[in-house]
Amino acid sequence: MSRMKRCRPPAIFIAFVLHAGGSVSAAEPKLSPPPKVISRTVPPSDAAGTYQAFPDVCRLPNGDLLCVFYGGYGHVSLPKNGPKDGWPRGGRVAMVRSKDEGRSWSAPEVLFDGPDDDRDPHIASMRDGSLVVSFFPYRHPAGKKAEHEVSIVESQDGGRTWGKEHRVLAREWAASAPVREMPDGTRLLGVYREDGDTAFGGVLRSTDGGKTWSDPIPIGKGSGVRLDAETDFVLLKDGTLLAALRGDRVNLHFATSPDLGLTWWGVRDSGFKGHCPHLTRLKTGEILLTHRLPQTSMHVSRDEGKTWQGPIEIDAKVGAYPSTVELKDGTVLIVYYEEGEGSAIRARRFRLKDGGVEFLPLD
Repeated sequence: MSRMKRCRPPAIFIAFVLHAGGSVSAAEPKLSPPPKVISRTVPPSDAAGTYQAFPDVCRLPNGDLLCVFYGGYGHVSLPKNGPKDGWPRGGRVAMVRSKDEGRSWSAPEVLFDGPDDDRDPHIASMRDGSLVVSFFPYRHPAGKKAEHEVSIVESQDGGRTWGKEHRVLAREWAASAPVREMPDGTRLLGVYREDGDTAFGGVLRSTDGGKTWSDPIPIGKGSGVRLDAETDFVLLKDGTLLAALRGDRVNLHFATSPDLGLTWWGVRDSGFKGHCPHLTRLKTGEILLTHRLPQTSMHVSRDEGKTWQGPIEIDAKVGAYPSTVELKDGTVLIVYYEEGEGSAIRARRFRLKDGGVEFLPLD
């Protein structure tokens, strides 16, 4: 049993509150090999809080894997200012690191903790060696309209230290995807916003290595389709940019751009449901599209996004916000979260096969 709750504004995050807790237990469908929990609060440590969600993983310049995620006390963790509350700055960005291709992970650490509820962190490694974490701080003062903005923090030393102040890129927008660096060095960040009775996606562009960023370029605005978006991108072999956008009570939608996001050719129905899309191209050419619904799932395209095989179920858990990274042996690591009290970050490893996937042990 579950119930769904929409938090506004922004309309972009949905809470699934489950009666079951977050542990891998006999009451859950048995998965073989079972998922690996890579981060969960273990008292007395509270670096990541009791609610851990919205993960993203990338490979660092030194070969390590770094997984960032949201740490708080609930799906929305606004600051609690009481002397015994323990969350005077609200939800934070946390991280764990693996030096052995996902087999073992460090204890959670705080990556960034601003004065607001810092949501939906995603991480990307740039060709200049820097790391960029994108997220959106969220605040809702009593009696006032909620506020949020797209922000980033950066590291120049492989994630050991991070900027102490976040940089705001776009006010009244949100981001739930990593920065995507194109072959010519252009950096793209998928964004989205609610505007009255509608919602749509967008993109921020930087052509100078992240020093400056464009104003948001809307995707799907005026389409007549409400898109909660959580926009992400992948570059197709012919140079077309493909965007995946979450729908609101409708299927996931796609949009394409011929010029790296400057202009868009409209939105089209994907034919399947999908929240929180994340796109990864494998070295062998396939495109992975991981998402929530049904539960934690994935679609695969072998023809540059023309058709999609799936959904392939990764886990019966519904938290999702999955992210994938290709491992050195050609297998794939997927990280995602389990919704509910005591939530945690999970991981599975698989090999892509013609008929689907073969799940493999992580230990």
